[in-house]
Amino acid sequence: MTLATLADVLQPALRNGHAVAGLVCLGWEDMRAYAYAAEAEGCAVILQAGPGCREHTPLPVLGKMFRHLANEVSVPVVAHLDHGYTFDECKEALDSGFSSLMYDGSRKPLQQNIDETAAIVEMAHGAGISCEGEIGFVGYANGENSAGTEPEEAAIFASATGVDALAISVGNVHLQENQDGGLDVDRIRAIETVTDVPLVIHGGSGVPSAQRAELAHSSSICKFNIGTELRMAFGSALRASVASDEKRFDRVQILKDTHDPVMAAARRVLATLK
Repeated sequence: MTLATLADVLQPALRNGHAVAGLVCLGWEDMRAYAYAAEAEGCAVILQAGPGCREHTPLPVLGKMFRHLANEVSVPVVAHLDHGYTFDECKEALDSGFSSLMYDGSRKPLQQNIDETAAIVEMAHGAGISCEGEIGFVGYANGENSAGTEPEEAAIFASATGVDALAISVGNVHLQENQDGGLDVDRIRAIETVTDVPLVIHGGSGVPSAQRAELAHSSSICKFNIGTELRMAFGSALRASVASDEKRFDRVQILKDTHDPVMAAARRVLATLK
């Protein structure tokens, strides 16, 4: 088994100057493609179950799926809960075999976020797994606006919680379908000056690939979460498969057609970070 914790893959990334992709999963087809993309690239991968994924598939099932894939490949695979919003949800993920938890208290006042995240960290570390927290708020394209991470708050949060990774808001936005933007490098430099924890970028699909690669190799950003661009690759492959024959109805055959395009898209993401 190559199941790994977040600390197992991010600490080497921090020391050696690379990053690991946190790939947002929605079902068996994409998570399998991601695991085999990582195998082909010879690098670690973080398989992430976010709120949308958990609406579709229960956590105990997802835990078994992630662990099965970790057994299938020879590279480190992290089974990661993305955006856990309650203690009970994080506890269920831990009990379901996840090797990493992300508690999102970013909408809450600083001290409340610290206290609640610290409790998840204590639970995770007690079980021998990792925990990611978030300070500042990463908004959504055509939705909630972001609130940038203040370096001094990041320093307090990282020290007080003991998180293994720190998600920050530095111009990144969830669900962005293009790469027209870019990250605030000055803010990143200010944050990494006062923290020693691996930093995480949520909404990585909206960050230009060249900037992702540059920061992966020259900053404390050790994890880029990538979802939208890979979902777009899946959707494109699915539409092409259905359109190829109007009489097609076998979902297994249709979904099989998504594997190669999604794996290729995932390999491109992984290759820029390692």
